[in-house]
Amino acid sequence: MLLVMAAAIPLLVFGGWVIFLSAREERTASLNAAFDTLDRVVTRVSSELVTQIEVAETLAASASLDQPDLPMFYREAKRLKDARPLWETIELVDRDGSQVLNLLRPMGSELGATADRDNFDKVMETKKAAIGGIGPLGPISGKRLIALRAPVERGGKVNYVLTVALVPDAVSQILRSAGAPKGWVGEVVDAKGNIVARTMAKHFELGSAASPSVRAAIERAPEGSYVGHSLEGIEVDTIYRTLPGTGGWSVHFGIPSDALNAPVKRSGYLLAAGGTVSLCLAVILAWLTGRDIAQRRLDQEAKAALELGLSEERRRLAIDTAAMGVFNWNTQGSHVVASTRSRDLLNLPDAPQLGSDRRYSREAFLKGVAPADRAIVADAFDQCFADGLVDVEFRTVSAGGELQWRRATGRPSQIDTTRTVLGVIIDIDAGKRAEAERQQLLLRLAQAEENERRRIARELHDQIGQSVTGLLLGLKNLEQSIETGDGKPGYDRIAWLRELANDIGRDIHRVAADLRPTALDDLGLYDALRALAAEWSTRFDIVLDLQISGEVSRVPSDIEIVVYRVVQEALTNILKHARAKNVSLLIDRRATELRIIVEDDGIGFNPIPSEPAGQPMPVRLGLSGMHERLSLISGTMTIESEPNAGTTIFIVISLITAAGPT
Repeated sequence: MLLVMAAAIPLLVFGGWVIFLSAREERTASLNAAFDTLDRVVTRVSSELVTQIEVAETLAASASLDQPDLPMFYREAKRLKDARPLWETIELVDRDGSQVLNLLRPMGSELGATADRDNFDKVMETKKAAIGGIGPLGPISGKRLIALRAPVERGGKVNYVLTVALVPDAVSQILRSAGAPKGWVGEVVDAKGNIVARTMAKHFELGSAASPSVRAAIERAPEGSYVGHSLEGIEVDTIYRTLPGTGGWSVHFGIPSDALNAPVKRSGYLLAAGGTVSLCLAVILAWLTGRDIAQRRLDQEAKAALELGLSEERRRLAIDTAAMGVFNWNTQGSHVVASTRSRDLLNLPDAPQLGSDRRYSREAFLKGVAPADRAIVADAFDQCFADGLVDVEFRTVSAGGELQWRRATGRPSQIDTTRTVLGVIIDIDAGKRAEAERQQLLLRLAQAEENERRRIARELHDQIGQSVTGLLLGLKNLEQSIETGDGKPGYDRIAWLRELANDIGRDIHRVAADLRPTALDDLGLYDALRALAAEWSTRFDIVLDLQISGEVSRVPSDIEIVVYRVVQEALTNILKHARAKNVSLLIDRRATELRIIVEDDGIGFNPIPSEPAGQPMPVRLGLSGMHERLSLISGTMTIESEPNAGTTIFIVISLITAAGPT
């Protein structure tokens, strides 16, 4: 709702302003249309009057007026008048202003003086055609007519004045056909300020005086605009322009002010209403925003309190899940506040309750530490404020009297000024035991390596060394027999020496193959395993069935070495412990992994032996070595065995995680 209100305020103001501008544009467009209409009327009326004057001048130049031949002129003028329906009559006036002829009367009738004497005098004075205003009711026509006069000049002397009388309806028709919108008031006013034509004219209005505002505008300037009232009493915004060549005629177009200004007024009202509504919305928005901010602040405070509670709960959950004990060691007050887990890790007795924790004295807390390590722990916490950190490993004594390893870490509190150390206690006994077992395994591996060196040295000394000694002695005797010339050396002795040399070569090759088979580098894993299987089966008289399936392309060398040594170790364990008669070895190469299965029908064993009472857990050196080797290439090994049921070893090596795609 706040967003809608905030968006509505500028929209209302902008919408009102756009409507106001549109109304002003509409008013301007109406005025422009009025000027266009005014231009059309001025052009048409001026053109029409000029045309009529030209016709009158042409008629004034008629040859029938040279003598003059008035009857002939009468007939000629009659024909011309009949061709022009807007002409009411044609009269010929002499120099004294008396009518000589008038088409409204027969030739020779008594006619009297001409009307609109001012216009007549102007023509006589200027000797030029002139347009008169609307005259009074004519004594002959009985109508108000518009006189167009042209001098009849012969020999530089004006003999007559030709007058063409137009009915006002001619000009009124031009006004009505100009295309002015309905309701606009159009007027044509002569030089004296009398109405010549009007769009809303009634018959009695023609020839009457125009409104004072019209007459004042004519006197003020030849064209412009003004605000006045029409003859009907309607307020109008009027524009006007003087007709050229008419002696002071002007055209006026009045637009009702209400119609012209109504859109602007409506837009002004809308703009004011929009501003008022916007102001009200702004007040409401400010009030709602203030209330919303206050409510949000209350909600945030409640949420912060909830988050603080949840954070504390998560902290406790994390500590409980991580099996850590929390404690606060106040070195100034010589007391320790410990959690339940801390009490369990240190095997502490119950102490006074303090919330969900227990409070111990410094001495009571240190009783949870093995006597040999208490001084180390106390010194570490005393030195914490100088070092900024405490990290100490120590032992505790379990209820059964067994030593268990713990680790305490912490740092001084940045808020509490009572020299308090905030810390946690972690059970590291399993890690310490694993490290001890690892050290023991490394020691056994070193002993096994040393035993292997002794075995190789013994084989070199007992077998190859004796054979070499025998070869040397045989060669020495052969040399002596050749030097003394006892005759030809015995061929049987040479054959014996050659056989002895072959035995030495085989022994050396076997020892070298045990150390590093050349087939593994030259031919790859599968051929090396085939050679190992054939030699092992022949040497120890145990049936070994080797099956290789899947793709036989080479795998990375580090995987080949580990697989070969693991299989070699598995066969060694079978030879030493299983007392098997048949062994099956399966190598299955797949797209992303390599699987090895070694199975025998020997006596089997328990893969998870129980710990003998009072003795450490026995370490199986061969299996541990196999696990260690496989862990280097992210391989896994699973053993299935039972006493008197044989043993099966399952090995899986990922070809992606261990060495990348192959």
